[in-house]
Formats: sequence, C-alpha cells, structure tokens
Amino acid sequence: MILITGASGALGSLVVQALADRSDVVLGTRTPRSAAERRVDFDDPSSLDFTGVTTLLIVSAGYGEDDVVLARHEAAITGAEKAGVRHVVYTSLSGDGDHLPYALAHRWTERRLARSSLTWTVLRNGLYAEFLAALAAPDADGTIVAPMGEGGLAAVARADLAEIAARVVTDPQAHAGRTYELVGEQPLTGADLARAIGGRYRPASLAAAREALGASEGVLPFQVPMLVGTCSAVAGGFLDGSGITHNALRELLGRPPRSALDVYRASVNAM
Repeated sequence: MILITGASGALGSLVVQALADRSDVVLGTRTPRSAAERRVDFDDPSSLDFTGVTTLLIVSAGYGEDDVVLARHEAAITGAEKAGVRHVVYTSLSGDGDHLPYALAHRWTERRLARSSLTWTVLRNGLYAEFLAALAAPDADGTIVAPMGEGGLAAVARADLAEIAARVVTDPQAHAGRTYELVGEQPLTGADLARAIGGRYRPASLAAAREALGASEGVLPFQVPMLVGTCSAVAGGFLDGSGITHNALRELLGRPPRSALDVYRASVNAM
C-alpha cells in the first residue's frame, strides 16, 4: 500500500491525480471525505497509524514555526518506524535554499530519516513557479514591485515535482538512499516576469516589503520573515540554481520540464 500524506494540499493532490489509476494508493488527509481516504493529522500522533503501508510519501508539513514542524515530522517518522513501513519518500527543500528561514526543519527531517530504521528517498524540491505569482504579483498597471533585486529564481512547476514524486513512490527501491535536487533549469528575474506579462519591474527594498507584508490581511507573523528572507536570497543570487551540482529534474521526468515562465503567467492570470 502507498499512502500519500497531505493529499488535500496542492502538491499532494497532484500526486494523487497522477496515481489515480492505481488501486493500492490511499489518501491521507486531516478531513477524510470517503472510505478511500484515511485520517492523517501530523498534529495528532494517534492518527498516525501506518499499519499495512509499505511506502509512505511525507509531503512536508511546513506551515508553522520550526518547533511545530519538527514535532509533526518526528511524529510521522516515528509512526512509520513503529508500523514497519518499508520506504519513506520525503519532499524537502533544494540545497541552495539553506539560506532560507524555513530550511532548518527540512534539514532536520533529512537527518532524522538518515538515522531512522527506514529506507528513504529525499526529493529536494525547488520553489514553485506558482509561488512567484504571490512573491512578484503585478499591480493593476502590470508593474511588479518586489525586493528581488537583479537576482533570479530557478523556479519549477509544481506539476513536475508531483509527477516525479508519483514515479518514485511507485518504484521506491530504485531510489533508495538517494537525495535528488529538483530545481528549474532557467532562473527567472523580476524583469523576466514583467516581460512575460507585458509589464515592468521595479525593485523594492526589503524593509518596504516587510512593512507591506506585516500589514497584509491573512499573513501570519511567522510568514513575514519567511517571505522577506526568500526575496533576500533571490536578490543575493542564492536561488538561481548555480549552486546545485546535479539537477535531477529532467532526468527523473524523462522529458524537458514545463516552462516556469508559462506557469507564472497562468498563475497571474488566474489571480
């Protein structure tokens, strides 16, 4: 049995779609809606009974402060060990993201898997191209005001990452003990994004971005440094993919990746 956690989230739901024709896939979600779904709530260890699961996909539960995320991942890995799960696949963060405020929880989880009794595979995902639509959203005049400087982001389509995850969980032994870097092949700058939508790009300061985010409705306090830190890393040239020794994206897809620029444009149009 393959259990997909986070099945109701954006990445998890895409993995589920890719595996829709398989009868051995079970969906793990906080709020099951049918008998085909199993309740999996990382905040409730009693729900983490993985009996009968051979392969477990842990879609990182990164929505929270580090101590919360670490507790969630610890509970999930401990549950997998107790249930005798054979293989865990974990969606982590790309190696060039070590400068980001939310990298710690991912690296901790990788270490926890390495010292566990489980066979594992780590998918170090680059930042989503869809995320750029929020990070560098154009205003009504088509102007993108963002603190990205002149740096670029090697963004990757979420659907490509989901496709790779689906392939790995259905043939886990071929990927045992492997850590894959999965980032976009072409870094996108603010100017690139502006040209894609027929607008213009105007770099902003990090201080202005922090102030604007702090006043934004729906942005939680812990998310402000996460978003500002991401912009800072882009501006500093740390997320353009140049620091990745081997990008396995094309190799694991078996085809050219989707255009991150096209994904950004579609995401903006859908806003």
